[in-house]
Amino acid sequence: MDRFVIFNPAAGRGAGARRLPIYRALLDRHLGTYRWASTTAPGEEAALAEAALAGGARLVVAVGGDGTWSQVADRVASSGRSDVDLGLLAAGTGNDFARSLGISYDDPERAVAALAAGRTRRIDVGRVDAEWRRCPRPEAAGAEPWRTAPRHFLNHVGFGFDVAVIDAARRLRFLKGGSLYRAAALQQLFLYRGLHLRASDGTDWNVDGRRLLLTISNGRVFGGGLPIAPDADMEDGLLDACAIADASPLGRARLFGLAVKGRHLGAREVCHRRRRTFTVRHDGPLRYEVDGEVLQSRSGQVRVRAVPGALSVIVP
Repeated sequence: MDRFVIFNPAAGRGAGARRLPIYRALLDRHLGTYRWASTTAPGEEAALAEAALAGGARLVVAVGGDGTWSQVADRVASSGRSDVDLGLLAAGTGNDFARSLGISYDDPERAVAALAAGRTRRIDVGRVDAEWRRCPRPEAAGAEPWRTAPRHFLNHVGFGFDVAVIDAARRLRFLKGGSLYRAAALQQLFLYRGLHLRASDGTDWNVDGRRLLLTISNGRVFGGGLPIAPDADMEDGLLDACAIADASPLGRARLFGLAVKGRHLGAREVCHRRRRTFTVRHDGPLRYEVDGEVLQSRSGQVRVRAVPGALSVIVP
C-alpha cells in the first residue's frame, strides 16, 4: 500500500480528535484505499512516518498541527527519497505553515479535495544541526535523551520571545487557535526578559546582544498568523533571519503592532538578512523552538541552513 495517513488526535487541544472522523470519511471518499495510524504519545509521528517509508509509502499524509507536520516532514526529508509526496491536513492551533502554502485549515472538504487532486510543489526545508533534546518545559530539562541527528523544519526556528510565548500558551487553558498565541504574546510583552545571543551568516551580518527574538524562517508566518518573514520564499534556497533588539514594554508593543501588519522589517530595532546558512551562539545550553516544538541544545551553538527543494508537498 503506497498511501499512509498519520493522525494526531491530540493536536490543537482536541481539534485533532474532533476532526479525525470527518477527515477519515472524506479520505475514504476522495483518496480510496490507504493505511492509517493514530499517535498515542507525543513525538510518535516520527516513528510512524519512518514505518510508512520503510513499508514503501509514496504518499505520506500528516493530519495535525504544525508540530505534527514538522515531525513527519523531518522524517521524509531525512530519508533522502525523492519519490515521496507529503500531504498536509490541518487540525492544529496555529496552522502557520498551512497559511504559507495556501492549504485550507478551516474547510476539511476543500483540503481533502486538494489532496486528492495531487498537485505538487517542490519546496525547501530548513535544517538545524546541534546536539539536542526535547524540552517542552524548563523544568522538564533532563527528561529526554540527547540526539545528534539533524532536525528539519518546514516553517521556522525561533529563539527567545517565541519560546516564552509557547511556555505561556501552555498555561492558558481557556483559549484556542490564533487567539491563544496572541494572548500569550501580549502577556510576555510585559514579562519576558530578553535573551543574549550572537548570530551570524558567516559574512557581514552579525548580531550580538540582548534580543527580544530571533527567527530563521522558511515560511512567512508564525505564532498563529503573524507575518514575521513577509517576503520569505520557500523555493529560493534561502532562509530569512529576523533579529529584533530588546525594548521597553511600550517599545515591544509598538514592534508587535508593526509585526502584525508585516511592517516591522523597516524598524530601527530589526536586523533582517536572507542567506543559506546561519549560526546562533549563546553562553550555555539554549532552548529554542522548531515549528512550535521546544528543544534544548547541549552546547550554546546551533547551526541552521536551508536544504533547497527537499520536499514534494501537495498543494491546492
